[in-house]
Amino acid sequence: MPHNGPQPVDRHLPTEEARDLLALTRELAQREILPRAAEEEDTGHFPRDTFALIGEAGLLGLPYPEEYGGGGQPYEVYLQVLEELAAARLTVGLGVSVHTLACHAVAHFGTKEQRAEHLPAMLGGALLGAYCLSEPAAGSDAASLNTRAVLKDGDWTIDGTKAWITHGGVADFYTVLARSGAEGPRGITAFLVPADSPGLTAAQPERKMGMKGSPTAQVHFDGVTVPDSRRVGEEGQGFSIALSALDSGRLGIAACAVGVAQGALDEALAYTLARKQFGRPLVDFQGLRFMLADMATKIEAGRALYLAAARLRDAGRDFSRQAAMAKLFCTDAAMQVTTDAVQLLGGYGYTVDFPVERYMREAKVLQIVEGTNQIQRMVIARHLAGPESKP
Repeated sequence: MPHNGPQPVDRHLPTEEARDLLALTRELAQREILPRAAEEEDTGHFPRDTFALIGEAGLLGLPYPEEYGGGGQPYEVYLQVLEELAAARLTVGLGVSVHTLACHAVAHFGTKEQRAEHLPAMLGGALLGAYCLSEPAAGSDAASLNTRAVLKDGDWTIDGTKAWITHGGVADFYTVLARSGAEGPRGITAFLVPADSPGLTAAQPERKMGMKGSPTAQVHFDGVTVPDSRRVGEEGQGFSIALSALDSGRLGIAACAVGVAQGALDEALAYTLARKQFGRPLVDFQGLRFMLADMATKIEAGRALYLAAARLRDAGRDFSRQAAMAKLFCTDAAMQVTTDAVQLLGGYGYTVDFPVERYMREAKVLQIVEGTNQIQRMVIARHLAGPESKP
């Protein structure tokens, strides 16, 4: 019997516009992103021109209002676009997710004047953003951050160091969380800081095992001054702004993870269809067929989980628990699926001649960013059983 190759994902999209949008994304990914991915990841090239192209195509501000240059699309649609981009190249898919995260504070907590002034350039692709929450000594415990902002004569002066910043050194603006008051979560305020601000510098990018085309760097603030008009939200509201952004960002990571897993499955299926051993295609061997079936099931389950959480978000309902579940499940699934893809390709899977080894290296970071998967389990358990008892 003839074997069928990888098939396009069967999407359930709410409108004809959404279907056209996803078709455009798939075409752009196949034509402009995928052919360059292996070489540019190997050399560590950041594809800034790709982000400009994505912006021109209207894909950089999809979940934000059309009146400010966004796409006005539900999160259910935006996340499926992310998945398609990540399947072609995680540097691009994750980069769009981080940029969307960086726009969240202004879009949801900014004044009408701030949205009108900043969002059109941010959402239209003229500017690329980064999100500055983590610090060298404040990762999972984000409320203990030490970067400080002091108000004097209508201007804020920011001093400190942020760490693990995606787009550090290449972004045009940074959404920065800094301590403006007492210790703890209530003393944190959010700011929109231009990248060309005097005193703002980025360190050399971290040397990473994957996503080498996406710069991750410390960002230093040495007496960086911004006017109070660039404070986003109220003083002391920054931590709640950060948490609301992270719930949405976790869904972005979940979608990217499913994209990476789907890309790995497609490669593994194509290889096992074409490769013959003992006079038969590899895909005819039951043990390998079962591996492919398990991989596909994990991907489909992950996709269903992140879309269910997105629909809750689109309906205005609480989705924090489901976002944590989606991030946890999808990224763990991506790690397993990409590892299995390497195994299915045998020795070839361990070489850079095939992309599955890159998918496996990239999947690992998705279990860490936007809250480690151990943190996700804590979040889920708190929703189920309440906060932990304190001695």
